[in-house]
Amino acid sequence: MAKPRPAGAIEPELKASINQALELHKHERAPLISVLQDINIEFRYLAPEGLKYISQKLQIPLSRVYHVATFYTAFSLTPRGEHIIKVCMGTSCHIRGAPRLLDALEDRLEIKAGETTEDLKFTIETVNCLGACALSPVVVIDSKYYGNLTLKSLDKVLKQYTAGTKAHSIR
Repeated sequence: MAKPRPAGAIEPELKASINQALELHKHERAPLISVLQDINIEFRYLAPEGLKYISQKLQIPLSRVYHVATFYTAFSLTPRGEHIIKVCMGTSCHIRGAPRLLDALEDRLEIKAGETTEDLKFTIETVNCLGACALSPVVVIDSKYYGNLTLKSLDKVLKQYTAGTKAHSIR
């Protein structure tokens, strides 16, 4: 039987990934953001034990690492879903029905904006503008844009993601 790891101990996979990111960015003058980006992309969030390990390896105070990790909205300190759904709430999207789309997503996935489903499949986020106002209302799933959405077309897109097949995006 495997021995339980002490509280706060770093997972071997996370440690290996951090070491790989540190090696990749060792020639950068200030590699912290690059390392955090790599880890956030791979694990979909920044684990506390990973931040502590990065702090030690880069000899940067942990408070500074947390400052950077919490300053940028691209980073998350909580696990995020395999699919990140961003609902544009800019003026054009808002007027053309984005709040209804958000309500529908929250109902169907049984989570609120800013939350992740229990199975870690989906995270819903709202954004102020996606820069695609002519296509409003717009939702982005994993960097794929879906525009001119209705509740019916949103359901069709969402079904394809829940079935494991990605829908064709507008971009």
